Amino acid sequence: MNLNQITVPSLNLNESFEFYLKLGLKPIVKSLPHYARFECPEGGSTFSIHLVEKLPTGDGVYVYFECKDLDSYVQELQNKGIEFDQLPIDQRWQWREAQLKDRDGNQIILFHAGENRLNPPWRIKD
Repeated sequence: MNLNQITVPSLNLNESFEFYLKLGLKPIVKSLPHYARFECPEGGSTFSIHLVEKLPTGDGVYVYFECKDLDSYVQELQNKGIEFDQLPIDQRWQWREAQLKDRDGNQIILFHAGENRLNPPWRIKD
Protein backbone atom coordinates (compact mmCIF):
# COMPACT_ATOMS: atom_id res chain seq x y z
CA MET A 1 0.00 0.00 0.00
CA ASN A 2 1.21 3.52 -0.81
CA LEU A 3 -0.34 6.87 0.06
CA ASN A 4 -1.61 8.48 -3.11
CA GLN A 5 -3.61 11.52 -2.13
CA ILE A 6 -4.83 13.71 0.71
CA THR A 7 -8.00 15.77 0.16
CA VAL A 8 -8.92 18.74 2.33
CA PRO A 9 -12.20 20.67 2.49
CA SER A 10 -12.59 24.24 1.26
CA LEU A 11 -15.35 26.84 1.26
CA ASN A 12 -13.79 28.74 -1.65
CA LEU A 13 -11.80 26.70 -4.14
CA ASN A 14 -10.75 29.71 -6.19
CA GLU A 15 -8.89 31.18 -3.19
CA SER A 16 -7.58 27.78 -2.08
CA PHE A 17 -6.36 26.95 -5.57
CA GLU A 18 -4.25 30.14 -5.67
CA PHE A 19 -2.88 29.47 -2.18
CA TYR A 20 -1.65 25.97 -3.08
CA LEU A 21 -0.15 27.25 -6.33
CA LYS A 22 1.91 29.70 -4.23
CA LEU A 23 3.06 26.78 -2.07
CA GLY A 24 4.53 25.23 -5.20
CA LEU A 25 2.06 22.44 -5.97
CA LYS A 26 1.49 21.67 -9.65
CA PRO A 27 -2.17 21.54 -10.78
CA ILE A 28 -3.22 18.38 -12.61
CA VAL A 29 -7.05 18.69 -12.33
CA LYS A 30 -8.87 22.01 -12.23
CA SER A 31 -12.63 21.54 -11.91
CA LEU A 32 -13.37 24.79 -10.11
CA PRO A 33 -15.39 25.66 -8.17
CA HIS A 34 -15.86 22.06 -6.95
CA TYR A 35 -12.51 20.24 -7.04
CA ALA A 36 -8.83 20.63 -7.79
CA ARG A 37 -5.94 18.20 -7.58
CA PHE A 38 -2.22 18.89 -7.48
CA GLU A 39 0.96 16.92 -7.92
CA CYS A 40 3.61 17.37 -5.24
CA PRO A 41 6.90 18.78 -6.57
CA GLU A 42 8.76 15.64 -5.47
CA GLY A 43 7.70 12.03 -5.10
CA GLY A 44 4.50 10.56 -6.43
CA SER A 45 1.90 11.87 -3.99
CA THR A 46 -0.98 14.14 -4.91
CA PHE A 47 -3.04 16.64 -2.93
CA SER A 48 -6.56 17.83 -3.60
CA ILE A 49 -9.15 20.29 -2.35
CA HIS A 50 -12.89 19.86 -2.60
CA LEU A 51 -15.80 22.20 -2.06
CA VAL A 52 -17.85 21.78 1.11
CA GLU A 53 -20.78 23.75 2.50
CA LYS A 54 -19.41 23.61 6.03
CA LEU A 55 -15.91 23.07 7.41
CA PRO A 56 -15.22 20.46 10.08
CA THR A 57 -15.12 21.75 13.65
CA GLY A 58 -12.21 21.44 16.04
CA ASP A 59 -8.55 21.54 15.04
CA GLY A 60 -9.34 20.42 11.51
CA VAL A 61 -6.94 18.72 9.15
CA TYR A 62 -3.14 18.66 9.54
CA VAL A 63 -1.12 18.23 6.35
CA TYR A 64 2.66 17.83 6.38
CA PHE A 65 4.81 18.70 3.38
CA GLU A 66 8.52 17.87 3.62
CA CYS A 67 10.98 20.43 2.26
CA LYS A 68 14.70 19.90 1.70
CA ASP A 69 15.77 23.47 2.53
CA LEU A 70 12.97 24.53 4.85
CA ASP A 71 14.31 27.92 5.92
CA SER A 72 14.97 29.13 2.37
CA TYR A 73 11.59 27.81 1.21
CA VAL A 74 9.76 29.61 4.04
CA GLN A 75 11.57 32.83 3.14
CA GLU A 76 10.57 32.37 -0.51
CA LEU A 77 6.92 31.89 0.51
CA GLN A 78 7.01 34.94 2.79
CA ASN A 79 8.29 36.96 -0.18
CA LYS A 80 5.15 35.79 -2.06
CA GLY A 81 2.93 37.09 0.76
CA ILE A 82 2.30 33.81 2.59
CA GLU A 83 1.89 34.39 6.34
CA PHE A 84 3.12 31.86 8.91
CA ASP A 85 1.79 31.10 12.39
CA GLN A 86 5.21 29.73 13.34
CA LEU A 87 8.51 30.22 11.56
CA PRO A 88 10.92 27.26 11.35
CA ILE A 89 11.99 25.87 14.72
CA ASP A 90 13.61 22.63 15.84
CA GLN A 91 11.10 20.33 17.52
CA ARG A 92 11.83 17.82 20.29
CA TRP A 93 10.95 14.97 17.88
CA GLN A 94 13.98 16.03 15.78
CA TRP A 95 12.07 17.67 12.94
CA ARG A 96 12.37 21.31 11.93
CA GLU A 97 8.89 22.74 11.31
CA ALA A 98 7.07 25.87 10.18
CA GLN A 99 3.30 26.20 10.55
CA LEU A 100 0.64 28.08 8.65
CA LYS A 101 -3.02 27.73 7.75
CA ASP A 102 -4.64 27.63 4.35
CA ARG A 103 -7.61 29.87 3.51
CA ASP A 104 -9.99 27.45 5.25
CA GLY A 105 -7.99 27.02 8.45
CA ASN A 106 -6.48 23.63 7.57
CA GLN A 107 -3.15 23.26 9.37
CA ILE A 108 -0.19 23.14 6.98
CA ILE A 109 3.13 22.04 8.42
CA LEU A 110 6.22 22.48 6.26
CA PHE A 111 9.04 20.43 7.72
CA HIS A 112 12.43 18.87 7.26
CA ALA A 113 13.14 15.62 9.07
CA GLY A 114 15.78 13.96 6.93
CA GLU A 115 16.51 10.44 8.13
CA ASN A 116 14.30 10.97 11.21
CA ARG A 117 11.15 11.08 9.07
CA LEU A 118 11.06 7.29 8.75
CA ASN A 119 13.80 6.25 11.14
CA PRO A 120 13.59 8.20 14.40
CA PRO A 121 15.67 6.85 17.30
CA TRP A 122 12.44 5.59 18.94
CA ARG A 123 11.24 3.68 15.88
CA ILE A 124 9.64 0.31 16.64
CA LYS A 125 12.05 -2.47 15.78
CA ASP A 126 10.74 -5.56 14.00
